Amino acid sequence: MRTINFYRTESGDCPLEEFLDSLPSKQAQKVAWVLRLIEEFDLVPGQYFEKLVNTEDIWEVRVQFGGDIFRLLGFFAGSSLLILTNGFAKKSQKTPRQEIDLATRRKNEYLSRQRKK
Repeated sequence: MRTINFYRTESGDCPLEEFLDSLPSKQAQKVAWVLRLIEEFDLVPGQYFEKLVNTEDIWEVRVQFGGDIFRLLGFFAGSSLLILTNGFAKKSQKTPRQEIDLATRRKNEYLSRQRKK
């Protein structure tokens, strides 16, 4: 069983909530369905959840709704806590490097804040 939390900036903003709020209702419902799947099942099919290669342990949540493809990126803070950092509509085969870099920066910032507590 996993727990999914959304990354928050030091000022309390939640970029992933803002992304999800921008989606039409049916697309947001599909994202929520995939997130529940990831939380509830130990073995999640790769079509929904996969570790990205050549990254600093960044994971990708994969959602497809009709012809639209969405990705949510994040990392594990501990063995079962998944922190999702950013989301985007996927337009090309490869996950954009700037999205991976953003997830990595937010991961490092989050972990740094946790160490200071």
